[in-house]
Amino acid sequence: MVLLDEHFLPVKGIVNARDLGGYKTVDGRVIKSGLLLRGASLTTATDADLALLAALPVVKVIDFRTDFEKKDKENRALPGADYIWLPLQPADDEDTPEEITQHKSFDISKLIMIAAFNEKAKAIAREMYPLMVMRPACQRQFAAFLREVVDTPEGAIYFHCMQGKDRTGLAAAYLLSALGVDRETIIADFDKTNQVYARAVRKFCRRVKFFGGKEEELATVKAFIGANTDNFIRALNLIDTEYGSMDAYLRNVLGLTDADFEMLRGRYLL
Repeated sequence: MVLLDEHFLPVKGIVNARDLGGYKTVDGRVIKSGLLLRGASLTTATDADLALLAALPVVKVIDFRTDFEKKDKENRALPGADYIWLPLQPADDEDTPEEITQHKSFDISKLIMIAAFNEKAKAIAREMYPLMVMRPACQRQFAAFLREVVDTPEGAIYFHCMQGKDRTGLAAAYLLSALGVDRETIIADFDKTNQVYARAVRKFCRRVKFFGGKEEELATVKAFIGANTDNFIRALNLIDTEYGSMDAYLRNVLGLTDADFEMLRGRYLL
């Protein structure tokens, strides 16, 4: 059993649910607790989980899932919270394997087995984070996410995708960067996902091995079920190379202004 740290929320039905509160910034300030929350969808949230979020109170739930992912897996309603849908996918529709798009429902077990042996899916697994960093459609949705945070004067925000790791991980990285958190801490926060999904990764890797999967197929499983921290770091380095710095990316691509930075840091830092 893995002992999770204090950033994980005490919930039963929400996977990978965490609080960004408590992280220190480079100038010695600290992110306030209970305001910026990340995780997986609220599809399987318990009544107690929803009561905890409502008590904070969470006033916005921001969902990065696509229509395909939400089918038959809608969030449970959170009383008092506005629901913001910002569908985001790393690949264009034509890049998504037909075997996956033809599925009538989102069945993670079947889809992972398909993806492990599909060349298009392998490519997406390798390039997922760089694609999200560079694709204009993704940039627009992440910019909209940051704008939602800026435009929320009080209360907590819960943002999520399907598993609370890839799209949610990048969104958290942008938000932590805007608040002045150093890169080492941002990478460590991203990598916490691998504590949560370690058992599932091992299970699917055993299945893939049984059907003849080798290193590349296993890496695909690890990317889709866990989080590929090396590729995440590569995406952050790509931002530095292509845009000069994360600060420049936040300003020139995701649209944050001096006033936005000041507002975010004044609202969320101690």
